[in-house]
Amino acid sequence: MRPYIFGDVKLATSVQLKVRFKSTMKELDIGEVAELSGVPPSTLRFYEKKGLINPVGRNGLRRQFHRNVLNKLQLIMLGQAAGFTLAEMALMLNTEGRTVIDRKLLEQRARQIDSTIHRLQLLSKGLKHVARCTEHEHTECEEFKMVVARGLRVIR
Repeated sequence: MRPYIFGDVKLATSVQLKVRFKSTMKELDIGEVAELSGVPPSTLRFYEKKGLINPVGRNGLRRQFHRNVLNKLQLIMLGQAAGFTLAEMALMLNTEGRTVIDRKLLEQRARQIDSTIHRLQLLSKGLKHVARCTEHEHTECEEFKMVVARGLRVIR
């Protein structure tokens, strides 16, 4: 307590400060990260074990993460959608604590995705033809024969 004097009145006051370190350090506990990202805590712990994300500390038993972990989780989800393994993503996300993009690997994956899209478009076109074909017997339809031949080339 510290006395303050205002004129003839001496006041004794005490001030309690409640500091929220979370807001100043921008840390989130594992539950908040799970809620904001939609990624379950068990998956977050798994990603930590694989080296994809790193906590900055603990608050009791709860892991604390810097707010930028949400950006990393978005990159992980994008990487998974693109077919990258967790090991490949770990190399890109945690080299010396920075995100290091392997541009050659990304270009290669983009070409693979383009190839898959092309094959699926051919397959879709063939299925649509077969569904709409007016020939009584599909094996007599010239277009059907070409669709089958293309389909065989696509799956090889």
